[in-house]
Amino acid sequence: MKKIFNKKIFISVIILIIIAGISFIVYQTNKTEETLSKYGSRGSEVTQIQTKLKRWGYYTGSVDGIYGSQTVEAIKKFQRKNGLTVDGVAGQKTLAAMGIYSSSNTGSSGGSSSNSTDVNLLSRLIYGEARGEVYTGQVAVGAVVLNRVNSSSFPNTLSGVIYQSGAFDAVSDGQINMTPNSTARKAAQDAINGWDPSYGAIYYFNPSTATNKWIWSRPLTVVIGKHRFCK
Repeated sequence: MKKIFNKKIFISVIILIIIAGISFIVYQTNKTEETLSKYGSRGSEVTQIQTKLKRWGYYTGSVDGIYGSQTVEAIKKFQRKNGLTVDGVAGQKTLAAMGIYSSSNTGSSGGSSSNSTDVNLLSRLIYGEARGEVYTGQVAVGAVVLNRVNSSSFPNTLSGVIYQSGAFDAVSDGQINMTPNSTARKAAQDAINGWDPSYGAIYYFNPSTATNKWIWSRPLTVVIGKHRFCK
C-alpha cells in the first residue's frame, strides 16, 4: 500500500512539473509577443515608429503613440517597400529596418552600441548600392549618407536619411535587407570615422543608367568607378 502511495506522489510531482513547464513557455511566448508593437499598442516605441513613418511619407496621422489602423497601414506600406513580411506588425525585423533598437531586438548580449548599429545599417546600404564598386567608391557612398545627415536639407539621423522615401534604389528594391560582406562593413566604419572620398557630396549617380536630367545639373566633386559624386 505504501509503495502504491509513493508511486502516486511521484506521478503527481511529474505532472506538476510538466504543467509548470508548459505555463512558463506560454508566459515567455506571451511576453515576447508583448514586446512587439502592433494594433492596440501604446507608448514611446509607437511614437518613434509614427515619427519615422511620417518623416518618410508613409504615415499621415497624428503622432500620438497609439498603434491604430493608420499606423498599421503605414507599417504595411513600409514593409512592402522594403521587402519585409507585410503583416502590419512592427516586429524585430521591421523595427531594425527602421533603425529602432529596443531591448527586445538587440539580442542576448544586452544590446549593441549606437556605433555598431550605425555600422550595420550603413554597411547594408553600401552593400546594396555599391558592392561592385572599388573600395574607395564604397566608402564614398557611405560618406554621402553621412553628409546628408549633417545637411539641413535631409533628415538628421542615419536611418532617416537611408529610409527617406525614394532616396536609394537599394531600399526601394529590398537589397537593403541583404547581409553585407566584410568589405562593406569596413567601408561603413571608415566613413563613420570621417573618411570622405566624395569631397562633401550629397548625391551620386551612375551616368550609364541615370534618367533624371536634374541630377546632371549638380556640381561635380569627383568620379569614382561608375559613380559621379556631386553637391
